[in-house]
Amino acid sequence: MNHIKKSPVQTLGYNFIGDTHIPKGKDEYYLRNQQNNSGIQYRRLTAYEIEALVRNRNTSDDWNKILVNDAFNPELVQNCKFFGLVRIGKLEPYYLEFHNLRRPVGLYNSTIISCDFGNNVVVDNVNYISHYIVGSDVILVNVNEIATTEYAKFGNGILKEDEPESKRVWMEICNENAGRSIIPFDGMLPGDAYLWTRFRDNNALQEKFVQFTDRHFSNKRGFYGSIGDRTVVKNCRILKDVNIGSDAYLKGANKIKNVTINSTPDAVTQIGEGCELVNGIIEHGCRIFYGVKAVRFVLASHSQLKYGARLINSYLGNNSTISCCEVLNSLIFPAHEQHHNNSFLCAALVSGQSNMAAGATIGSNHNSRSPDGEIIAGRGFWPGLCVSLKHNSKFACYTILAKGDYPAELNITIPFSLVSNDVSKDQLIVMPGYWFMYNMYALARNSWKYTDRDKRIVRTQNIEYHFLAPDTINEMKDSLTSFELFTGRALHKQSGKKSKISDAAAIELGKQALLSKDPQVEQVEILADGFENTNRNVKLVKVTQAYHLFLQLIRFHATSTCIEFIKRHKIKSWQDLKAAIPATLKVNEWDNIGGQLVPKEAVQQLTTNIVNGRVKNWNMVHEFYQKQATLYEDQKWLHALAILKELTGLHLKKADYNQFCELLSESVEVKTWMAEGIYESRAKDYQNEFRKMVYGSTEEMNIVVGDLKKNSFINQEKAALESYKKQIQLLIKKLK
Repeated sequence: MNHIKKSPVQTLGYNFIGDTHIPKGKDEYYLRNQQNNSGIQYRRLTAYEIEALVRNRNTSDDWNKILVNDAFNPELVQNCKFFGLVRIGKLEPYYLEFHNLRRPVGLYNSTIISCDFGNNVVVDNVNYISHYIVGSDVILVNVNEIATTEYAKFGNGILKEDEPESKRVWMEICNENAGRSIIPFDGMLPGDAYLWTRFRDNNALQEKFVQFTDRHFSNKRGFYGSIGDRTVVKNCRILKDVNIGSDAYLKGANKIKNVTINSTPDAVTQIGEGCELVNGIIEHGCRIFYGVKAVRFVLASHSQLKYGARLINSYLGNNSTISCCEVLNSLIFPAHEQHHNNSFLCAALVSGQSNMAAGATIGSNHNSRSPDGEIIAGRGFWPGLCVSLKHNSKFACYTILAKGDYPAELNITIPFSLVSNDVSKDQLIVMPGYWFMYNMYALARNSWKYTDRDKRIVRTQNIEYHFLAPDTINEMKDSLTSFELFTGRALHKQSGKKSKISDAAAIELGKQALLSKDPQVEQVEILADGFENTNRNVKLVKVTQAYHLFLQLIRFHATSTCIEFIKRHKIKSWQDLKAAIPATLKVNEWDNIGGQLVPKEAVQQLTTNIVNGRVKNWNMVHEFYQKQATLYEDQKWLHALAILKELTGLHLKKADYNQFCELLSESVEVKTWMAEGIYESRAKDYQNEFRKMVYGSTEEMNIVVGDLKKNSFINQEKAALESYKKQIQLLIKKLK
């Protein structure tokens, strides 16, 4: 049975906060008065104004509770019902226009309960608006309900006074069984979400995160909802417990409940037709359109949900787009793309700069007794058409998976690999270094694209978009040892020796063969272990080529970071550079904290400081991100030098100038083949007869897909190569 409560009509608009929750010496409007910082001066109505309001078919339970500004025009208020304390700013004879919607300033055909309005608002045919503070130049037209409850939290997972813990909203990300649940809050960064999902065995740390969130917001009951200046809300049905920033645009939404919508003039948020959003945080500059369903979610700044997308129990990082498809229980770092109706992502940690193709079902099936599996993917994750993956699986950075139903859990530790399921031979094939060999254009362009399209205004976290960075360099370094081990085993087996070879001996055997480019390596079948949870073969291909590619790229990364260090610190001589290099270099482990790369030691120190109370709130956590951002470039440089020393024995502090010049010259060669690879991988699209056959002529093809000679990115990279060559020549002369 529905419980219908009856109360005297004269109480409508009053007693918003229960007496037990009003502090001594305060009234029910004390929080409202704190929130309303418009600076507008209000007064009581004159007898003439009351007469005009009555003549215009307006009613009020108490005209003394209607307060107005001196520039109030009663003729611009018609057919409205007022209950409780209502405060109205200027109403002047203008009309407001937005996207061809033109409406006269004023309040018309609406029921208004205990609200404040700024100057020159348009409120027309709002069936019910209750306990809201509305800014100036706001347009509210054709809305069924805009209401705030006394316990409104606006999407934050906090509790109000006397609320039980069962009322708290949790966001169950990374795992369907809620084992990594976190509490959403306004201002949550990708790094915050990541840290909270990890360290689940550290109870003290987990409790601190809850405390940080609770302390970040007031637990007082009675906050009003707010609608910022110049915001437009039209043709919407229900907005309940929603805070809306300035300059937002909401049109045709079905239901928005318990949500914060951040918006500013520089980062406008828009929500369109048919959307239903419940229990969420929407950061600045987001766009949500056409039938989107989102429940228990955080949408980081400048992200998009479109065309019926479903986002449930998930965090979507900055500058990401999800269209059509379904994403559940996932934590996604910045720059993620997922556009296809038949793609599905569940219970995953995706480290950003990622793309999911049509038919990809990631985490779609469970191979345990409980739906508690997880998938972890490094940066640049790209599951191709119709890829199906099982929990648990883990992927190194820039893993691309060819079409296929992968039958078992995967642990791909080699970055930049193409992984394919060879059904005919019942084996898994891994091609390391695929991106550099065959798709340099996409790799380089994506790195540029993500940087160019990063629209964040406040960049608290320094997001790493380049494909060569401490995380990928460490993975490549470790992969070299894997190549040596697996190659040594294969060569030993090929030799016919029956004795078992030790790992150390296999590594040494494989290293010598790979360094010398022994042609025998290409003749043997190199098998890996630990990559798939099956007994079938996992075959590595093009190992020699990948081995030398990785070595070259590691050396190139060390050189390029040196060049950036020289520019950054205005180094004037070789001796000055050597003096800046520490005597002892250390290879660090790194964590990807929401797209920001941070040394693992620093992360461990952060968690320690949180537990012991030195870091007291989320603001201080964000200060940690900012500090790490200032340290990052130099830390990356030292890490690159440490890797160079470990792999080659070359310590630049002890090197002579000729050795450094060799590195500089080699970097030009690498930069050259990278630029050539960018051109050649794109040129293939213009040379393939099966691509060309749909065009009547070369001219038509160039019109449709663009002239290769005029490709702006390729030309940009060619110019960058020439500039790099000149830079190296000048640098060699300068430092000598």
